[in-house]
Amino acid sequence: MAAPGDDARLARLADIAVKVGANVQPGQLVVVLALVEAAPAARAVAASAYRAGARFVDVKYVDRHLTRALIELGPDDSLGWSAPWDMTLFETMAAEHAAYIQVAGEYDPNLLADLDGSKVGRARPRDVFGLWGRLVSERKVAWTMVPAPTPAWATEVFGRPDVDKLWTAIEKALRTDRPDPASAWRARLDRLEEIATELTARRFDAIRYRGPGTDLTVGLLPSGRWRSGKFETVFGQPHVPNLPTEEVFTSPDKNRAEGKVRSTRPLNLRGNIVRDLEFRTHDGRIVEVGATSGADVIRSQIAVDADAGRLGELALVDGSSEVGKLGLTFFETLFDENATCHIAYGDGFNFCVDDEADQRSGLSSSVEHTDFMVGGPEVDVDGRESSGSWVPILRGDEFQIA
Repeated sequence: MAAPGDDARLARLADIAVKVGANVQPGQLVVVLALVEAAPAARAVAASAYRAGARFVDVKYVDRHLTRALIELGPDDSLGWSAPWDMTLFETMAAEHAAYIQVAGEYDPNLLADLDGSKVGRARPRDVFGLWGRLVSERKVAWTMVPAPTPAWATEVFGRPDVDKLWTAIEKALRTDRPDPASAWRARLDRLEEIATELTARRFDAIRYRGPGTDLTVGLLPSGRWRSGKFETVFGQPHVPNLPTEEVFTSPDKNRAEGKVRSTRPLNLRGNIVRDLEFRTHDGRIVEVGATSGADVIRSQIAVDADAGRLGELALVDGSSEVGKLGLTFFETLFDENATCHIAYGDGFNFCVDDEADQRSGLSSSVEHTDFMVGGPEVDVDGRESSGSWVPILRGDEFQIA
């Protein structure tokens, strides 16, 4: 994947993942998950983790061509099946207080595009992702996700395999082009935490999105709180789950979503590019799905379980995002969700809702969690106070609070 001249870039990428993202501690076990095409990046992360004092680093590779073979040739009841050894891996990570680093990136964005979308939507190990969602919500693993450029990804973004240009964009987004990336991230995370704290203090009853094709109101839970990328595990290890991260987010009331919403960017979903995605919601549930491509994959997803078609996350991103400033669509959710506001259907986060009664009655619980982008300068976001009055939160891609 990497040319010899990329070694220094891979080392900087690995160091930001290890030192800022997962914040690997001496003596800690580390698991790295990467597509097979990202092996050079995975090796760089492993080396950086050992330099940070990791006790042992295990790299797990994923090959999406095997997913294609499963969908094309495997029995239908194997779609969504979870291997017991994968379940054991995640359970062991939680028990051992391990660090988990995912290497993201796009290697063939249309690999599954010609297959039955309903099967593609189901071809994900349900129990594994259900367990992983619980570990994230319960803050039992210090985890992070970072990107690794490839020619295929560069071609999707720029129309040609200009990996150097993609590296330059990624380095700006990750702040690894700065003299002290870790310090730059501390400052950015502090600012995002200020915004999250202010939004929590406002105790808005609902959030409303308005823009072209969008007029959506989503209720919030009384004990809900907004979060930034500053995380800490239950065993006291600070970490930053996504790098880059430019969002503040919360989990809404799964029972209160009314209206329509139109995605403002394409969504790369399991080897399919979903374009012009539109939802209509009623009583908290997605009841209509439209798209010029990929709609069948979405419909299959939201039918997986009872809450897959309910909203689990609302995230706000303003124009100060370094990802957004690049003016690119990356066709990779790790980046695109940090360029602009997004919403996720499926699983919500326990750590965003303080009261257990609110969690039981209003927090979405699903093996699915899919983010889609809904923001931009043309989309206004408001918060409804308990009095019923609406307060501007975002106008022209700028926060109006904090």
